Amino acid sequence: MRLNDFIKEKRGAVRLTQPELAEKAGVGLRFIRDLEQGKETLRLDKVNQVLKLFGYEVGPVEIRKDE
Repeated sequence: MRLNDFIKEKRGAVRLTQPELAEKAGVGLRFIRDLEQGKETLRLDKVNQVLKLFGYEVGPVEIRKDE
């Protein structure tokens, strides 16, 4: 699942509007709109501010290569 779809789904599940989500997360409405539209260049700290409301965060993941 793409991040923008995940955010839309979680926001819908708790019945928040985009402006309400922006206020609760402490980010701008424009950021929420960009996030939900799948903008590829977003600040990771702000993405995590939004995800924190739903109990999630994003970060680097180690990829193990089979030798």
